[in-house]
Amino acid sequence: MTSTQEAPVVVPDFGDEDNDRKICFIASKGTLDMVYPSLVMANAALGEGIETHIFFTFWGMDIINKDTQDDLQFTWLGNTAMHPPGKKMHMPQGLAGIPGMTGIATKMMKKQIADLEVPEVPEFVQMIADAGGHLWACKMSADMMGLTMDNFVDGVEDIITATDFIELSDGGQVIFT
Repeated sequence: MTSTQEAPVVVPDFGDEDNDRKICFIASKGTLDMVYPSLVMANAALGEGIETHIFFTFWGMDIINKDTQDDLQFTWLGNTAMHPPGKKMHMPQGLAGIPGMTGIATKMMKKQIADLEVPEVPEFVQMIADAGGHLWACKMSADMMGLTMDNFVDGVEDIITATDFIELSDGGQVIFT
């Protein structure tokens, strides 16, 4: 007769009894599928009481730009993992380049997100700012794109350099999305 022994439960100690954790996201992409990881994880971190920063750079600036944040697109062009929801077949890459396919793919993804009751990007960004998340625009990207603080949504604290971001992320986890 063989006896089975349960493995002991291991609970990681993050040393956060005083909750001095900090997490910093670098949001560098502006396509609909690449925007949500930063927003979802930042929202989750804030819900856990973790100091949270998002540094928007390059096309990630579209997330906080008043003129672009509500018109983010999704394309499966170059995304070989794309498949219809719940299906094993992959979408042929050649179809992605047909005019109108980006609009169709974007509409499909927005519907899936709405069906999960996840806020659209403008509302999500505002929720994060309202919950105490720190939103920062990249100076180099702002300069390249001719953007100023007037272009950004409420809640963006400032336009900062990469060096500034390195300093404020000291002691925190940094996640590039």
